Amino acid sequence: MKYKQINNNSINQVMLIIIIILISILVFKNLIYYLPGFLGAITLYILFRGSYLKLTETRRWSKVLTSILYILLSIVFIILPLWALIDYMVPQINEFLSNKTEIIAKFNALKVFMSDKPLLKDIDMSDSALLNFMQRSTRYLPNIINSVAEVMVNIVVAFFVLFFMQIHSKKMETTLYKSIPFSKTSKGEIWDEVNLMIRSNAIGIPILGFCQGVVAMIGYWIFGIDNFILLGLLTGISSVIPILGTMTIYIPVSVITLATGDTGNAIGLFIYCLLLVGGIDNILRFTILKTIGNVPPMITVFGVLLGLNLFGMLGLIFGPLILSSIGLLIKIYSNEYGKGIVHNVIDHHEQHANGHDDDRAR
Repeated sequence: MKYKQINNNSINQVMLIIIIILISILVFKNLIYYLPGFLGAITLYILFRGSYLKLTETRRWSKVLTSILYILLSIVFIILPLWALIDYMVPQINEFLSNKTEIIAKFNALKVFMSDKPLLKDIDMSDSALLNFMQRSTRYLPNIINSVAEVMVNIVVAFFVLFFMQIHSKKMETTLYKSIPFSKTSKGEIWDEVNLMIRSNAIGIPILGFCQGVVAMIGYWIFGIDNFILLGLLTGISSVIPILGTMTIYIPVSVITLATGDTGNAIGLFIYCLLLVGGIDNILRFTILKTIGNVPPMITVFGVLLGLNLFGMLGLIFGPLILSSIGLLIKIYSNEYGKGIVHNVIDHHEQHANGHDDDRAR
């Protein structure tokens, strides 16, 4: 019995694909420390791409000097504000956690308040629970300090990679375009999806967090809450938390204020945050954020959960992109193969029918 031999060309293709995958895994595994830097460079490249190409191609600016200009702008408007925010928050949080007398006093007031309330009385409010909470909270501060070196290294990597991505942008994009084995339509859909998700999250999330943080800060100040600046910043940052969002900050603050006997301010603060801080989210999503990119809420929520586990803070941008890629790949599969199968079947039937017509003509 004679067996059909596998085509050598197919074997060579499979072997080449396996080698590419193995090398890619090896490179990824050993450079994963610098992954945030690469992701940051991709984000900045897409955000600056339109204006960078306009300056260098339409107005004939120097590619090197223009790239350096964008790096300097990134440092001034992105890196320095983030550094100032961290530099302010870390000592404030450390000082708050070190003031054990005030924390214990508010904790005891909260324990008395919850002791006779349905559902709330079942929550563990023992002294050991408070101690464990304090230990868990203070444990993160050394991690933040120790990660400063890692953050600085990845910032340098991001700007280094961004520089070469920009000055070789045309060559890079042409190579990527040719290497994607899909039709022109599918390649366009891939670019549109990547551009939409990165721009909407990289711009939309900071805008949303800033606006909610400022509105919350004003509310904390109006209703006489201590450390209103710190709490406002924490509220803005908490806007990235899926589903609960800013409620993770303003609800505990309202409950503690109520437990300490300041009933009027506690109720006022809760209503204020519920209507205004929560309302800002809806207003921005239907105005500014919709013009940037109308991303479905389900993609955003579960994408953020996925991304935070994979990439840390940059997962806020790339998590939703990964999740949305599932639907995109299904659509591309339909474009590349689904319609092709249907057309081939139709063509086959048409050829078959034409053959019958020819036979009848004979």
